[in-house]
Amino acid sequence: MNIAVAGTGYVGLVTGVCLAEKGHVVSCVDLDERKVALMSSGISPIYEPNLEDLMRKNMNRLNFTTNYKEAYKDADVIFIGVGTPEKPDGSANLIYVNGVATQIAKSIERDCVVVIKSTVPIGTNDKIEDLIRTNLVHNVKVSVASNPEFLSQGTAVRDTLNASRIVIGVEEPSVGQILREVYKDFQAPILLTNRKSAEMIKYASNDFLALKISFINEIANLCEIIGADIEEVALGMGYDSRIGEKFLNSGIGYGGSCFPKDTKALHWLANFHDYELKTIKAAIDVNENQKLKLIKKSRKYFDSLKGLNVAVLGLTFKPGTDDLREAPSLVNIPIMMEDGANVKAWDPAGTENFKKVYPNNITYCSTIDETLKEADVCFIFTEWDEVRDFDISKYSQLMKNPIIIDGRNCYNISDVKKAHIIYDSIGRETINSLEAIQA
Repeated sequence: MNIAVAGTGYVGLVTGVCLAEKGHVVSCVDLDERKVALMSSGISPIYEPNLEDLMRKNMNRLNFTTNYKEAYKDADVIFIGVGTPEKPDGSANLIYVNGVATQIAKSIERDCVVVIKSTVPIGTNDKIEDLIRTNLVHNVKVSVASNPEFLSQGTAVRDTLNASRIVIGVEEPSVGQILREVYKDFQAPILLTNRKSAEMIKYASNDFLALKISFINEIANLCEIIGADIEEVALGMGYDSRIGEKFLNSGIGYGGSCFPKDTKALHWLANFHDYELKTIKAAIDVNENQKLKLIKKSRKYFDSLKGLNVAVLGLTFKPGTDDLREAPSLVNIPIMMEDGANVKAWDPAGTENFKKVYPNNITYCSTIDETLKEADVCFIFTEWDEVRDFDISKYSQLMKNPIIIDGRNCYNISDVKKAHIIYDSIGRETINSLEAIQA
């Protein structure tokens, strides 16, 4: 099929490239000429494993352009994959979705299906269909379908090509058949439902995972108080097929472009309709508090971080991405600097993005060793493989005071006990194998 995709962020670009991989001819539209030139040369503007290789493999079926009129006018299907950022009140900002919809209405010259892949509030598909039909320039038929994405940054290509499910929300059976044709070569179960149910499936799925993370973090906090081990607790819970083992890793909260935004958006929507989702509100509150867990832990060892050399391992909200959105590092590092700490930071992917926010007063390092040298304390915010695989014995060799405060439980307690360090993690016993702390 001839397909156009509006937006070349995580959702739009990954969708377009994966559709090309399945044999469709795809035009990816973005208003940023610099990005378009970059993508046309086979370079991905976002950090996502395997994406660039797939782009280059399918360049004969991929076109990157700023000319939305040309891309939309003859398309069989147009996917909208632009951002829906959070407004100050927590609701979803639909300015980009509405803008693309208006462009589509004024550009299409044949019957087509417009597919909203962006995460949008329930009822948005209905409004977008009305918006497009009201602004049509040519006498064509347009139908709107909901097709939410379920990808995770760092595994987005795999999540798209090997999806757990493909959800299609339509009001007309013929539209559902068109989208079945689009996805005929994808090996995934297809759920055909109405548009509002499809929109809700996306929010309910993301918010349930956020609930699960917040729940296990609450249990982890209690484990620290009563002396239980959260990893053993999570393991025991995960054997129950009704619960499952995924998203039971305790830490310092969820971040990224989805969970924080989507929990707030659904909470706002419920309030708008005079209903309170108490569980979602609790997840939001728990997550905000959890982000400060490591700073609070540090107060056991130092009254203040003033004048101390602080090592930070990991800046992004999760490994496998350069995305900083809602990352705990963005909350904690400013507190460290305000406290008067000398901050040195390492991240294999997110450093350049962090520099855009904090170009000064932070020493950015290219290796973990360099970051740890002469440090008084180390904070781990992201569980990169490089951190997990780091030789634990080197902490005591490189640091002035080998105090490691780990927000991602990167190391086995049994391994830590063999090292000459203080190790404070989430929901587990604190290991102190030093004879004295020289603070």
